[in-house]
Amino acid sequence: MASKKRPLIGITGPDKGGFIAWFFAAIAVRRAGGKPRRIRPDMNREIPPLDGLIIGGGADVSPELYGAEELEQLRELSKDKRGRRWLRFLFFFVSFGITLVRKLFSLGHLAGPDPKRDELEKKLLADALERGIPVLGICRGAQFINVHLGGTLHQDISSFYNETPKAETIYPRKKILITEGSSLHDIIGSGTAKVNSLHNQAVDKPGDGVALVAREPNGVVQGLEIAAHPFVIGIQWHPEYLPQIESQQNLFRQMVTLARVHNS
Repeated sequence: MASKKRPLIGITGPDKGGFIAWFFAAIAVRRAGGKPRRIRPDMNREIPPLDGLIIGGGADVSPELYGAEELEQLRELSKDKRGRRWLRFLFFFVSFGITLVRKLFSLGHLAGPDPKRDELEKKLLADALERGIPVLGICRGAQFINVHLGGTLHQDISSFYNETPKAETIYPRKKILITEGSSLHDIIGSGTAKVNSLHNQAVDKPGDGVALVAREPNGVVQGLEIAAHPFVIGIQWHPEYLPQIESQQNLFRQMVTLARVHNS
């Protein structure tokens, strides 16, 4: 008999900021029947055994983890251009209020790499893969899964948008193509989807056992999975900000369903 206890789903995030992302992800997990647990690098209490793991969005994965050096323009962006970004977000407050709120609570790539978070998520992901519990990587989380398995990243994807403008929105405005027969295709229920876009980096070379299963028409990777694992999926967009789209919430439902089996 399956356990009636809600499976415990860990959701990683930064020490500073990240509350909005945590809040929406926690709601999605609860709606799916799970019990969310916020996990940050400076937590003093012990992390209990998890039934599922969500690696959330936020700061860039440290380039040294995949044998690269941080690009000079990214260092300058995090140090010198933050003020101008804040003015731009304030200017577009009326039209893009939720995007502004997200930026207020989580500076994302503007904060630069977070080695303490990298180390925490490295341990959590290694344990999750060893124990066979479901893993969902969101934005940075998808990139981290790939790097953990030996893959690399594009630190700056601006060159992919020379012919078409780069979207930066929490609304589902970007079209992606999903590989037929993949787990992601089965969960979303379609070979195409409209998703949001809040990222400035993306997967380049896939890691060991990583299948790239979703892309934009210009080739930017939007989804990956590990075929040898029951549920290890990484997506570049943020389904937690799309509670109105059932197919997006299926990602959380499927994860919690498998976590419940592990918990039984």
